[in-house]
Amino acid sequence: MTTVEIKPPILVVGPLAWLRKNLFSTWYNALFTFVALWALYSFLQPALLWSQTEARWGVIEANLTLFMIGQYPREQLWRVWLVIYLLAGLIGLSWGVWKDAARGFAVIGLGAGAAFALLCFFFGWESWSHWLIACTTLLILYLVGRYLPYASFLTTVCWILYFPGVFLLIAGSARIASLPPVEMGAWGGLLLTLLLTIVGNFGSLPLGVLLALGRRSKLPIVKYFCIGYIEIIRGVPLVTILYMADILLPLFLPVDVRPDRVLRAMMGFILFEAAYQAENVRGGLQSINRGQYEAAQALGLSGTLSTVLIILPQALRAVVPALFNSFISLFKDTSLVAIIGLFDVLRIGRSVLAQSEWLGTHREVFLFAFFIYWGFNLAFTYGSRRVEEALGVGKR
Repeated sequence: MTTVEIKPPILVVGPLAWLRKNLFSTWYNALFTFVALWALYSFLQPALLWSQTEARWGVIEANLTLFMIGQYPREQLWRVWLVIYLLAGLIGLSWGVWKDAARGFAVIGLGAGAAFALLCFFFGWESWSHWLIACTTLLILYLVGRYLPYASFLTTVCWILYFPGVFLLIAGSARIASLPPVEMGAWGGLLLTLLLTIVGNFGSLPLGVLLALGRRSKLPIVKYFCIGYIEIIRGVPLVTILYMADILLPLFLPVDVRPDRVLRAMMGFILFEAAYQAENVRGGLQSINRGQYEAAQALGLSGTLSTVLIILPQALRAVVPALFNSFISLFKDTSLVAIIGLFDVLRIGRSVLAQSEWLGTHREVFLFAFFIYWGFNLAFTYGSRRVEEALGVGKR
């Protein structure tokens, strides 16, 4: 009896293989694909025709800087570029150190930088060189991260120092001559949106962890205080929290302490988001098997050490999708700051529409805002998926 050697299947990875597998695997799938493409083209044809003939895209080109940084002093624009360079360098360093866990964000950074550089070069804007520098910095720091001693520890420290460093660079300080203070009222556009998102999420996560642990506490005072806070905050809309932070927060502070409106908005986002982060973290804590607690006790660890070193890291890993979902949700919710007088992307768009030379360009302005929100959310979603894959979330 002769044996026939069966070769293993050939797995081809790439865009053509994906198209063949998902869109053209059978004749009827190919037919459905062509029908769907025809229907999509028929639906979008008027919009494409309008964008090429009637649309006045000059409103975006003339106000692009306003959309990006608001009324931030133009002579201090180098500080914003320095923040971008540092972010690109840290993403590249993280890619070199943490490999697959940060590769998704590195790909996003390189793709966005290259796209912006080409776009600026095509329109003749001088900022194309800045984006090229950012991409180069990312690649150089990637190579450095692969051979850097104590790389993981140093990268973590750099990320921790980056966020207060960003605030110092953007806000400035009276004690540093090269960084004159910039009023927070001048912050606006995409710069303000991203700062509110980052501060709101990273500021609320530690508070949310404490609330989640407090809700599971055996001390009645701590437990019911945390439950009351979480349920009250989750029971009211974000608009009321922003109004409370803007109007009522100064009443609880000394007379000579009046935080800027941007700081009040940041506090409102932190207080609001912490309640939702607490429930995300509590779900992760409940997913941990009782055997993990018993193993920590068998090693002689105290309750605090077992929570910090064993239980909490596993719980946070389990809720990575929920944490990223909160990040994306808050990024969109920052548009509500317009009601307390801050100039985010949407309010900048409304102010542009009030200019006499750009009357009637509502579709162009709001379509541009749509692509900003959609593009960033798509990038966050792709990056979160890569992090989940690298951490093995949902896999045994």
